Amino acid sequence: MKLVETPLPGVLRIEPHVWRDDRGFFLEVFHAGKFEAQGLVVRFVQDNHSESRRGTLRGLHLQTRSPQGKLVRCVAGEIWDVAVDVRVGSPAFGRWHGERLSATNFHQLWIPAGFAHGFCVLSDSAQVEYKCTTLYDPESDLALAWNDPELAIGWPVAEPLLSARDAAAPLLTQALDRLPRYPGVSAL
Repeated sequence: MKLVETPLPGVLRIEPHVWRDDRGFFLEVFHAGKFEAQGLVVRFVQDNHSESRRGTLRGLHLQTRSPQGKLVRCVAGEIWDVAVDVRVGSPAFGRWHGERLSATNFHQLWIPAGFAHGFCVLSDSAQVEYKCTTLYDPESDLALAWNDPELAIGWPVAEPLLSARDAAAPLLTQALDRLPRYPGVSAL
């Protein structure tokens, strides 16, 4: 298992070793000791699984009071997965990173707590699973505009299928008072 730094500090691509033979394949999705040996110490408390059709865009989502770190993988199909640093005061505030995750490349994306997350489906359908470091807290749930011009995320879809909530989500600058703070930065 290899943890690869991305251009966005804190966001990692995980490339598991896949054992293949004529029966199929086997891989370790998560191994606490191997993650810790490479400097990533995490404790997961919730697993989520979704299925979406081509063109669906879910996000950008985060939790404000109880931020979630997420380990995301695509178990069927292919997605464009995006992390955005929305921690007020972060040197990387407003920067994003995207990765293709698929059932054939087996890559995963580690998205630290305090980052927004979203993905869009590139295949006919896709199933996405992700592990979370804190439980879902509906009171601290926040959606941000997927198409915020200041973020300028390079989504590979022009007119995505969105939930009503995601379609009405505010711009990053309209949610500054609700965003998590970078360590050492006080509230506005």
